[in-house]
Amino acid sequence: MKKSRLYTKTGDKGMTALVGGTRVPKTHSRLEAYGTVDELNCYVGWLREEVKEAELQDFLQFIQNELFMVGSYLATGTEKGEPKGVGTITDKEIDRVEQEIDRIDHTLPKLNRFVLPGGSEAAARAHICRAVARRAERNAYRVAEEYPVRQEVLTFLNRLSDYFFVLARHESNKLSKEMYWEQGNI
Repeated sequence: MKKSRLYTKTGDKGMTALVGGTRVPKTHSRLEAYGTVDELNCYVGWLREEVKEAELQDFLQFIQNELFMVGSYLATGTEKGEPKGVGTITDKEIDRVEQEIDRIDHTLPKLNRFVLPGGSEAAARAHICRAVARRAERNAYRVAEEYPVRQEVLTFLNRLSDYFFVLARHESNKLSKEMYWEQGNI
């Protein structure tokens, strides 16, 4: 069997295809949305390499798989109805993220100040994931302004930023290195 080429040259003029074949400009809101989800997935993989607890590594792999599905969903036109053959997020996945947020948050000290990103390598990476998850959510809402997007997809992206925040706190608190914003302390 002949190996296929990685490059097709079909995008050299600023156009690309969505899942299903519709050609759109590379500046299309869908590309920004699923590209940011892909970026988040890369950062989650980077975070996963630093987190030491097997339970957390497994959960991060779950998130990576779901993000792949979110990216595929956002790359598929929804103008003519719900896409066929494309998986999506359900309340089950959202509930799983919420349960993990609650599980981790229950172990953390009460928060009464703003947290600065950092505290450990894993915490800093989790904060990057949090910020990129927020951008992915904003970009998905931009798509939703023009095209149908399932609410569960938007909710899932929102919960991920909350998850990465508590994970960052968990990682920095393991080393007692959580850092806080000190107003006027320059």
